Amino acid sequence: MGLSLGGILDQAAAGRFLPPDGGVTILPAQSPPRAAGVIAFTAHAVIFVDADPDWVAGQLLPGDLSGPLTPAFLDALCARTDRRAQSTDVLAVAAPLPGGPEIDLVPLAGGPVHPRLARAHRYRDDVRAWQADGGIVTLGRGVGGRWEVAVEVDQDRQGRGLGRRLALAGRHLVPGGAPLWAQIAPGNVASMRAFLAAGYRPAGAEALLIAAGRE
Repeated sequence: MGLSLGGILDQAAAGRFLPPDGGVTILPAQSPPRAAGVIAFTAHAVIFVDADPDWVAGQLLPGDLSGPLTPAFLDALCARTDRRAQSTDVLAVAAPLPGGPEIDLVPLAGGPVHPRLARAHRYRDDVRAWQADGGIVTLGRGVGGRWEVAVEVDQDRQGRGLGRRLALAGRHLVPGGAPLWAQIAPGNVASMRAFLAAGYRPAGAEALLIAAGRE
């Protein structure tokens, strides 16, 4: 049985990564036309895109560990597939936690009203969200079927630890005992600290390629 992106992510969540051999694994795009991109683990990249694998491999120099996430390579993928590259994020993962979250949350329903929830519906399936006093936590199924979390803290409530509490709450809310993934902009130091403090650990880096009209 061949490798699947979901299987690779499940193994990575359990701490079992692809071999750090400088290699590249090329897979089909996930749920076209929504999810394509590059995930870089330690000395091994996974490229999932709707393009000929031989062409993809030919755009990379052998042994260039940084090549799959360089602007030049991502631009080439975008030109080939009529997609647009998003930012390169830190990819972090955490194990689920038992019991309910230690913060008061109210489920949000009735459609994508909050801007964070509206964005989640564009990129994820099975979206669900909860409102806290001063913030929101959103879960949904994203790349490779993984459960992903995003948090938003109101500006007047920032710097008080609410982001960490919301990120931690996500670990209690994720269904089925699944690992929970987070995409964090490297420059968003406040978010990075919140997720690290909530027990998420860095697993790699990721750049998604979004099909035209999906922005």
